[in-house]
Amino acid sequence: MSTSNKHFAPLARLLHWLMALMIIAMLFIGAGLAASVSERHEWLLNLHKPLGIAILLLVIVRLFVRFTTHQPALPADLPAVQVLAAKLSHVLLYALMLCLPLIGWAMISAAGDPVMLSSSLQLPSILAANPSTFAFLRKAHTYLAYLLFFTVLAHLAAALLHGWVRRDGVLESMVRGKD
Repeated sequence: MSTSNKHFAPLARLLHWLMALMIIAMLFIGAGLAASVSERHEWLLNLHKPLGIAILLLVIVRLFVRFTTHQPALPADLPAVQVLAAKLSHVLLYALMLCLPLIGWAMISAAGDPVMLSSSLQLPSILAANPSTFAFLRKAHTYLAYLLFFTVLAHLAAALLHGWVRRDGVLESMVRGKD
């Protein structure tokens, strides 16, 4: 295998780490929002909305990059159950990165609130205002955010297992470029 086959494309690595930072920030911001209903935290909501839309747009770009660039192979000696877990966890991560912003957008629409990205940029509502729909989507958004949090922790644990225990190059394929 050549060196170029052992690493993700530079754009894929950039998107991975940028989105990792954004998602971790979103999880903390979301936790802050869930912990308080105070209007003093309006600034968190004003940060949460555009960051969520940015994640939605970036995950679309990231999926395009993933399907149009080379992906390094997993180690040949990786047990089949771990290969399956890796593939399923990546599908889950991408699904959550797509669904959570869309559900958040729908939730705000169902609340009857404008989806403001800035003081002058408003997204169209994607659902009619409906308190029951809002309540359902709020719970769904919360539970899926918890699922994302635990999936990110599992992803991090797997990366550290590959980097520190197995030392099989999987972590380096996303951390470093070509040697």
